[in-house]
Amino acid sequence: MNPLEIVARTPKNNCGECGYPACLAFAAAVCATGIDPRKCPYIRLEGLVVEGAGVALEDASRQRDLGLAAHLREKIAKADFSCLAPRIGAVYREPALLFNYLGQAVELRKEGLLLNGKEPEDPRDQILLYNYVYSGGGRQPGGEWIGMESMPNSISKVRTLATYAEGPIAKIFGKREPAEVLAGAEQAGGRPFGGSSASLALEFAVLPMIPQRVLFWAAEPEDGFPEKVKVLYDRHALDYLDIESLLFSSERLAERLVALLG
Repeated sequence: MNPLEIVARTPKNNCGECGYPACLAFAAAVCATGIDPRKCPYIRLEGLVVEGAGVALEDASRQRDLGLAAHLREKIAKADFSCLAPRIGAVYREPALLFNYLGQAVELRKEGLLLNGKEPEDPRDQILLYNYVYSGGGRQPGGEWIGMESMPNSISKVRTLATYAEGPIAKIFGKREPAEVLAGAEQAGGRPFGGSSASLALEFAVLPMIPQRVLFWAAEPEDGFPEKVKVLYDRHALDYLDIESLLFSSERLAERLVALLG
């Protein structure tokens, strides 16, 4: 592996808890000297094999994800797409379900799916989108917003959300002017909304029935407060996605915003 593959698995916030001044320095040390990547408390270890003085990607992890995506695809093969479409906010244009995912066009057929006309590179995107369709729909978003901590079995998820979604969004929003943030957010399916005390308040149609709100407070250096982000979910979000998939969708939102604004 190379350092960039390792650093992509860290929160890239240069917290120093690993003993190195920057995430890239830590990643370089992992590759060059074989130090244990677990020295970073926040690193994503899924798909990594740590052996002796080296670390490598585990192909089995990707194969497992591809297998799960194929399993979910088989499960939805018997669904009546014409009946399913309105329940998940999609359009049925035979033979495909059409809907948006973070401002990107999804064309989902029973034999596969395309994201902006291409097969998703990461099988976890396929898992997320198939899971969304497989849910079969649920209660419509009701406009009652809650944090991840208010969801069942979410204790371990709150920190992950902060590290891989809220933190990166706060960092990139803090580097850009509000007009730039709004322009980038629009490309990711976001729009501003009122009634919040936050510096910026944006609502994203991550999936048609999975809206997420991002509240951003700008840094206040004179008071020692850094920039901060809070992600909120509609109370009925778990009708459409399990909590792992919901968390992954927020991470994907953060990655898309960083790519658009970085």
